Amino acid sequence: MLTSLIASGTALALAGDTASHRVTQKGRSFAPGAISLRAGEGLAIVNDDGELVHHAYLENPDFSFDTGEQIPGSKTVVFFPKPGQFTILCGIHPKMKLAVSVK
Repeated sequence: MLTSLIASGTALALAGDTASHRVTQKGRSFAPGAISLRAGEGLAIVNDDGELVHHAYLENPDFSFDTGEQIPGSKTVVFFPKPGQFTILCGIHPKMKLAVSVK
């Protein structure tokens, strides 16, 4: 099931797709808070909160995406098409930040 199409770049965010890495959203934070991956690898962003809705997004001139609202238990896989340093934020909880290093 297609969850979200990336606004720019060539990557897709897909529900149920396989990912090389996983981060969770719980307690108004990402865990882990920083992650490294290689260009082309997938990152699963999972809402493991029992009650909170999250909304992960990334705005960067080279690559951006927006998961939309993620209800508890949902997962979105994002593929990073090129190297760079990125910060994923939550549109609902502004203090949530995930540093992503792509080589």
